[in-house]
Amino acid sequence: MLTSRRMAIAAGFLAFSALGAAQPARAQELVFLSTQLRPIEEAQKVRDILLKGAPKTSFIVDEPSAFAVRMQAEHDAGKHTISVVGALHGELQPLVPLGALDAVDDVAEAVKARGIPAKLMELGKFGGQNQLYIPWMQATYVLVVKKEAMPFLPAGADINALTYDQLAQWAKAIADKTGQRRLGFPAGPKGLFARFLQGYLYPSYTASSVTEFRSPEAEKMWTDFKALWASVNPNSTSYDFMQDPLQAGEVWIAWDHISRFKDALQASPGDYQVVPPPAGPKGRAYMPVIVGLGIVKGAPDRAGAAAVIAHLEKPETQIITAAETGFFPVVEAKLPADLSPGIKLLAEGVAKTQTAKDALAVLLPVGIGDKGGEFNKVFTDSFQRIVLRGEPVRATLDAEAAVMRDIIAATKAPCWAPDKPSNGPCPVN
Repeated sequence: MLTSRRMAIAAGFLAFSALGAAQPARAQELVFLSTQLRPIEEAQKVRDILLKGAPKTSFIVDEPSAFAVRMQAEHDAGKHTISVVGALHGELQPLVPLGALDAVDDVAEAVKARGIPAKLMELGKFGGQNQLYIPWMQATYVLVVKKEAMPFLPAGADINALTYDQLAQWAKAIADKTGQRRLGFPAGPKGLFARFLQGYLYPSYTASSVTEFRSPEAEKMWTDFKALWASVNPNSTSYDFMQDPLQAGEVWIAWDHISRFKDALQASPGDYQVVPPPAGPKGRAYMPVIVGLGIVKGAPDRAGAAAVIAHLEKPETQIITAAETGFFPVVEAKLPADLSPGIKLLAEGVAKTQTAKDALAVLLPVGIGDKGGEFNKVFTDSFQRIVLRGEPVRATLDAEAAVMRDIIAATKAPCWAPDKPSNGPCPVN
């Protein structure tokens, strides 16, 4: 039986280094602000299911950029409405130098027996002595394959150890023999395609997300990916959640965040396989996604905030979280035998990704703060210019590298894994 211990292997790699509108809080309620579980249905599940039994809480959501602005504004004003925050590791990091997070060593002690891996807890200290967040849930991105694609798998290819070259051959074979381009990516306006480029494709070829942005290896990567795109469903530029075109039969092979496959796999688990992302010359890059829970310094209800975190860290709550959202436990909690077969498929796919011999863990951007959108745009603009508009690779990378340098210089963000640690802002060579 799969356990969260297996799901938490990503913590070891990490150690070395979503769309609803915010709702007003009702009187007397503790306010919980999150950048995660933003889609309307997911946010409602948090309110109705995950927070059931916790202190009375108003769960509100916001985009990461708005989250950063709001936290800065409340800190500067010295007037706090928010007690609990839930966000990605990299979204919480800018709050540390701001002094906006209260130490939660007492909460860490209270949940100590729940088996959160020590290396994962260490991340929540941001290199300091005090615990500043408690890991809440984890996820990653995977490939999902429909059974219709399997007859076209290249001879000798291992579906659980694909390379980008084999993925290109596979997609081309499907297109050549069926007349349809069945590989898909979430490159729509609300899709997570930037994460694929910066956390999967780039590091697989360059072992870097920043420093080697314009390297010869990056040029090779873009040349290869442009060729692969000829076999990608052209509607990919409008796809946000890949479960939708999978269920519609428009694509047979898709990459996305595990939570954005959940509905399709729960509806017909027998139709799919969940497999690791492809590998490139530098390894099988993947992004472990760690979401943390923190308490705001000066929180209106600190005791209530600690109780909410303790509730969300209960094994039974963590299992419900996996079943309802597709994010997996960080505590030691056996996934029950009667758990949805679709969720089990995702769990197996995550485990295979994290335990791959050539796995290369890539942190989400750290230290970028409210310029995260601009940083992502460097990658998507490069894609649009090179792949969609056919502009020269070298000239495009030179121009976009200049934009990236400006972002790094403005934020003074040091390098994050898999780039080597830097003294000062991360260099863009």
